[in-house]
Amino acid sequence: MALDLDFVRSQFPAFSSPVLSSHAFFENAGGSYPCRQVVDRLTRFYHDRKVQPYGPYPGAQAGGAEMDEARERLAAMMGVRREEVSFGPSTSANTYVLAQAARKWLAGTGGAVVVTNQDHEANSGVWRRLVEEGIEVREWKLDPATGSLGLEALEALLADGKVRLLCFPHCSNVIAEINDVAAICALARAAGARTVVDGVSYAPHGFPDVLALGCDVYLFSAYKTYGPHQGIMVIREAFGMELPGQAHFFNHGVLYKRHTPAGPDHAQVAACAGMADYIDALAARHGVSGDAVARNGGVHDLMRAQEVAVIQPLLDYLVQRNDVRLLGPRDAARRAPTVAVELDRAAEPVSEELGRNGIACWAGDFYAVRPLEALGIDRAKGVLRMSGTHYTSAEEVARLIAALDRVL
Repeated sequence: MALDLDFVRSQFPAFSSPVLSSHAFFENAGGSYPCRQVVDRLTRFYHDRKVQPYGPYPGAQAGGAEMDEARERLAAMMGVRREEVSFGPSTSANTYVLAQAARKWLAGTGGAVVVTNQDHEANSGVWRRLVEEGIEVREWKLDPATGSLGLEALEALLADGKVRLLCFPHCSNVIAEINDVAAICALARAAGARTVVDGVSYAPHGFPDVLALGCDVYLFSAYKTYGPHQGIMVIREAFGMELPGQAHFFNHGVLYKRHTPAGPDHAQVAACAGMADYIDALAARHGVSGDAVARNGGVHDLMRAQEVAVIQPLLDYLVQRNDVRLLGPRDAARRAPTVAVELDRAAEPVSEELGRNGIACWAGDFYAVRPLEALGIDRAKGVLRMSGTHYTSAEEVARLIAALDRVL
């Protein structure tokens, strides 16, 4: 069954907004539109629950119950326990806190950390700074011709058994090739290393089945998965309890509080249950049944099939031009629908001109400074990035191609 795009787009208020609907939206990698279910829950919380949650009165009890619901339902979708889902102000903040825990965990062990130069800086810089603590940091380098990460190169980095932590992206926010997380985690596990996966650029295209991936930590951002501006960290219990706690000492016994040094945004946490509402609505519409993991998996496949079909014509168009360099695979099935290109000119003025032609996208380095440098791209020149998701239509892609023809 194909994704019912009319139904999908009816779930997003932005498509009926006189402000937002004027442009075809290709800045999804920077933040998706929120679904109606999230907006409704957030509005209700601010209307009827905006008190300290869990107190002995109706509004507080309802607010606390909705926060618990968000954690429980997202955990169920991803195949993990509710205690293994933590909320924070952003993925960058969650990764920073995690690195502080790992700093103490690694100190004096002689253990090494592996990072990549394919990452957004949030999942690279905090680990690289562990060098200042005397911890060895190794770099898994991308292929400068393709942008890909090779498994043979990783095997060489893991060979001496000293690596205790491997940090890598599910996919890059500019190269977009989908890395084989399960295979990478299996290699790391066999070498005695824990794994931290940056899922920010992949989760918008289908929430992960964390058990199937086999990672110890999976991080992503709710504001890119149709929700509010929160960072979500799935940390498996064995690793989470092994790491030194980063919160108040009396909260260290509760895993979802153990690595959350500041109080969460109550309303936004509660609103994250709307993301689960949305996945369930898509499952019901398309006859996807089973438990939460099965429903999530079926919706994931529907989303990906839609994205692959819609984005492939854009890739084909870009490949035949001689004034652009497409980053990442030419096959839409091997990548997220985040399409970055190096131009024969500075990229930002082109994005501005596309804006005047009814296309919403942007240009720059997107905090992917290391991968752009590794690919030989001048940071000052930047790249033009056009990013879709499952609600992107074929008509919008056709509009984008026509606008690129006019502007380039």
